[in-house]
Amino acid sequence: MVAQGRAEGGLKKVLGPLDLILMGIGAIVGTGIFVLTGTGALTAGPALTLSFVIAALACGFAAMCYAEFASTVPVAGSIYTYSYATMGELVAWMIGWDLMLEYGLATSAVSVGWSGYFQSLIGGFGLHLPVALTAAPGAVPGVQTLINLPAFMIMMILTAMLSWGARESARMNSIMVAIKIAVVLLFIAVGARHVQPANWHPFMPFGMGGTMSAAALVFFAFIGFDAVTSAAEEVKRPERDLPIGIIGSLAVCTVLYVVVSAIMTGIVPFQKFAGIDHPVSLALQYANENWVAGFVDLGAILGMTTVILVMSYGQTRVVFAMSRDGLLPARLSKVHPKFGTPFFATWMVGIIFGLIAAVVPLDVLAELINIGTLAAFCLVSVAVVVLRKKRPDLHRAFRCPGVPVIPALAVVFCVALMTFLSRTTWIAFTIWLVIGLVVYFGYSRRNAVLHPKQP
Repeated sequence: MVAQGRAEGGLKKVLGPLDLILMGIGAIVGTGIFVLTGTGALTAGPALTLSFVIAALACGFAAMCYAEFASTVPVAGSIYTYSYATMGELVAWMIGWDLMLEYGLATSAVSVGWSGYFQSLIGGFGLHLPVALTAAPGAVPGVQTLINLPAFMIMMILTAMLSWGARESARMNSIMVAIKIAVVLLFIAVGARHVQPANWHPFMPFGMGGTMSAAALVFFAFIGFDAVTSAAEEVKRPERDLPIGIIGSLAVCTVLYVVVSAIMTGIVPFQKFAGIDHPVSLALQYANENWVAGFVDLGAILGMTTVILVMSYGQTRVVFAMSRDGLLPARLSKVHPKFGTPFFATWMVGIIFGLIAAVVPLDVLAELINIGTLAAFCLVSVAVVVLRKKRPDLHRAFRCPGVPVIPALAVVFCVALMTFLSRTTWIAFTIWLVIGLVVYFGYSRRNAVLHPKQP
């Protein structure tokens, strides 16, 4: 086994099950609940609740497969590592290349959303940035903008936190997660009093097609639980704690999404969410609960902060693992002697995707995230069956139930959602994979630690 044969990477084992659950919630509860609920409501109407359930089922089936791998192969790198262990170097490289795009663009996209909420918050106090520093070029029609400075700055601040150590980052993440969950629960408690059941009729105004399209869109809201697995080498008892972290965080977030979307569409007729990027606070303003809406805006900022933090963490650990295998330059897997983190890789990733967030509009950033994640989930679902066949003797602290049915359902659900994504997304994703093949055969294959060297 590849994973078993690797030497220790020097990462500190400091994380427990609660850290992992909070890390998962930190990655999941953010843009999805504070931004995408409005867009999803326009596509599905009140059936947005069903869209979240469908997306959660796809994630849930894949999560079972992730949990088995994470408890069997507790090594940094998430699905990249699992693919290397079961399907070989080329497949592992391609999925690692895919993950770099997914995690990186996710951090960029969320930091742009963070910037919007931050500017809205300080605007309430009469503070405004120069227009040129508020958005990427061309992001606002008719307005000359040069750079999204807040998006870049939050990326740099969180990159610094990550470079100091996993324990410190997890502690800060736990504090922010606790605050934003309190804010979500406050919305539920206050908003439930203003629900008008008549707003839920018709429940499915755009039919099952609209519900599935919304599910493909809000799938982005669940991205993050897989980032928990990238922490495998820094977990005290991975065979027990990783499954708890993965499934626990997904379960908590699914319940929150369904309840919040039901209350939100029960307060505001779904048509009124057109062009709104703060749907949850809008619902409270609609109900004349303006003081609570202010807290929700603050919760959105904290929510997106934790998403950026955890997704950046996952990105750096994938790069670390690929570098350690020789597929990327060796410097990217160097561990800082004091902080015990891949210091150079963390700053390289942070600066690159911080600059992307600063100069690329949000709609362009978001285009490839979902398809990359769905492809990764399909692969891990197939890989768990392959590993069962290849190595039935391996100790599995957690076993995915119902193999091969559950992995097959994961693939079916993910492929079904992929079919509802745009043609442009498919073309762009294909181009990215072709570039990945060129890099692999031009550099990675010759330098891989485990691949026979070419004459």
